Amino acid sequence: MQIIIFRKVKRNMIRGIVKDILFLEQKSEPATKDDVEVINDLIDTLKANLDHCVGLAANMIGVKKRILVFCAGEIIVPMVNPVILKKDEPYEAEESCLSLIGSRQTTRYETIEVEYLDINFKKHKQIFTGFTAQIIQHEVDHFEGIII
Repeated sequence: MQIIIFRKVKRNMIRGIVKDILFLEQKSEPATKDDVEVINDLIDTLKANLDHCVGLAANMIGVKKRILVFCAGEIIVPMVNPVILKKDEPYEAEESCLSLIGSRQTTRYETIEVEYLDINFKKHKQIFTGFTAQIIQHEVDHFEGIII
């Protein structure tokens, strides 16, 4: 599988996955342009875990910032300070997380509208559906200290 990565600097920094529940339950702070290296580390760490992971939030690598990355086909998409503006069509899902053992039930939404900044801090507003929407919701929950 070929992965296309959009980022400014090419370097590899694979970080360990945090499993400390007390740390993961803490809320994340807004990210700034000074956090670009965190985005790159998230991309590298997701690439290293693609066989069993489709998304990561920054707190999962030990940084309490509102940054996530997810895999959409062959593309890794970073989102900085994402906000879910709308949610439609709730459903029950069973999810797992690299920070946890096993899987758990949760409510997700089939369609979401998200406002976010890309790696260059350009603002976007986009609608996501299906599994991609589910991944984003899972990672945004991490920002609030919500662990499935």
